[in-house]
Amino acid sequence: MRWRSIKYLSPFIVFILSFVAFSSRGWICFLPLLFTFGCIPLLELFFRPSDKNLSAAEEEIARADKAYDFLLYDTVVMHCVALLTFLFSLKEPGLDWVTLTGRVIAMGLLCGVFGINVAHELGHRHDRIEQFMAKMLLLTSQYMHFFVEHNKGHHKNVATPFDPASARYGESLYAFYPRTIIGSYLSAWHIAGEACKKKGKKVLSWHNEMIQYTLVQLLFVVAIGYFFGGKILLCYAVAALIGILLLESVNYIEHYGLQRKPTAAGSFERPQPWHSWNSNHVIGRIMLFELSRHSDHHYMASRKFQVLRHMEGAPQMPTGYPGMLILAHFPPLFFKVMHPAISKLEAQRAVS
Repeated sequence: MRWRSIKYLSPFIVFILSFVAFSSRGWICFLPLLFTFGCIPLLELFFRPSDKNLSAAEEEIARADKAYDFLLYDTVVMHCVALLTFLFSLKEPGLDWVTLTGRVIAMGLLCGVFGINVAHELGHRHDRIEQFMAKMLLLTSQYMHFFVEHNKGHHKNVATPFDPASARYGESLYAFYPRTIIGSYLSAWHIAGEACKKKGKKVLSWHNEMIQYTLVQLLFVVAIGYFFGGKILLCYAVAALIGILLLESVNYIEHYGLQRKPTAAGSFERPQPWHSWNSNHVIGRIMLFELSRHSDHHYMASRKFQVLRHMEGAPQMPTGYPGMLILAHFPPLFFKVMHPAISKLEAQRAVS
């Protein structure tokens, strides 16, 4: 079974290419971008998606195999090292705009692919150390409120009008960005405030998670500015923003146009596999630690990435996440592909 975990070393290619970018100059600094949004989407055109699931026995072994966990822990270390390497690399004299841009984009990809994505996986764990590592990763993208809103807001309200991270039918990615970024942040403050009230604590106190995270993030920014200067701080901020936009782009494609039906009780039906877009494209699955098997994740958020399943009835993306992210940036083409798929899904649900 340990050999099954080896394939999840593939995402570390992005780390390797990023370290190359941080130590090189010129167009070679764009290698991480070209690999992520050039090579992977092209390869996925030639590899058929796989809906194969582990057997019950295989799943039990995989769930208990610590090798998968250590891969995530290694990612935390590698990401922190990459951020420091990135910051120190910007202190080199005479950096041209091509090199600077390439390095910032490389770090932005790491913030999205590893910083927030792996934080998402670890943030669903019950172990406090793993949750702490999730918060560390989110700190690198100045997005610690994700820990609050995603777990206690998004998973509860997904595919409803109350979820800022669920894209509405006909909503472009560019209209979605401000709504989800602002809405998710405000939702996190509301959730944290309500948690304080339930515990009998003051909302404006150290017991409020959002106040804790805001102060930690502020100290982190101040530290970067103090040790590396304003210019490098600005570059870091752009990289963090790229990571945030990458995350929200993923949110966009994962639930676009899907809605849960309201119930007579004034609530909504339980999240089902058909309330999340799924992708069984193998390369994208491996590179993102199975994030694209999103239907099963929402059906049972406690499942570890290595045992996420293909779910019957889950709507399937026409390609993997990298390709879909590119498509989402061209709204007319995205709508042309996705709207017929949504109509077909609604017709199937009406019959069943």
